[in-house]
Amino acid sequence: MQKEQKINKRLENEINHGKFLVNQGAGKIWNWESPAGKRRWKRRVNLLTSHIKPSMKVLELGCGTGYFTKEIIKINNSLTAIDISPDLINIAKNTITHNSNNVIFKIENAYSMSFPDHSFDCVVGSSILHHLEIDDAFKEIFRILKPGGKIYFTEPNMMNPQIALQKNIPYIKKRLGDSPDETAFFRWPLKKRLIELGFVNIKIIPFDFLHPAIPKLLINIIIKIGNFTEKIPILREIAGSLFITAQKPQIGNKNI
Repeated sequence: MQKEQKINKRLENEINHGKFLVNQGAGKIWNWESPAGKRRWKRRVNLLTSHIKPSMKVLELGCGTGYFTKEIIKINNSLTAIDISPDLINIAKNTITHNSNNVIFKIENAYSMSFPDHSFDCVVGSSILHHLEIDDAFKEIFRILKPGGKIYFTEPNMMNPQIALQKNIPYIKKRLGDSPDETAFFRWPLKKRLIELGFVNIKIIPFDFLHPAIPKLLINIIIKIGNFTEKIPILREIAGSLFITAQKPQIGNKNI
């Protein structure tokens, strides 16, 4: 009962956070609108879409206002985009459905989705898992994935000093526009949890040293430095983000 109350409170907080994002400007809070922010966004688009094929049945978890949705539908003919926030998803609907009939928008609870077992070839999302009770969300994602289906997510890295401060100090968290419950991930414990929940072929890669506040004139220089730093074993661990990929086992393997 206590766990159920915790999840319900978290869902309520995220719905309220959706209203906040609409009022304050979601792109501004998410840091996608500055020159550096746009470059960071584009890199995430490439990471999340590079393995998607037109024939795949794809679920976008936490579509928000559709920043990534509009890019996924350029290469995919069967996309379902979900979010818990009616306010955010309405913006996505109004923006995108005028230009495409390849996407279905639905308000869904990530812990109890309405889709049948084995519904999707892949599940993707940007900066959404850190808003969720992660074990409950992964169990549900595992359920709706087809055997052999894959996940692709980009998430904040708790090893990054700024991220650690932002996610753990309530005043800074509120000041920067975070929701009350969101956090970030250490990649090794996250990999262990994915293994325990039945996923295979797990890769969690630190990336991104480009801060959204970097001036336009310095962006290319910082990107070059960041690309080099990402190749250095110890230093890369403090990158700002994690790229997470994993797979549900094929039929015949365990946990199916």
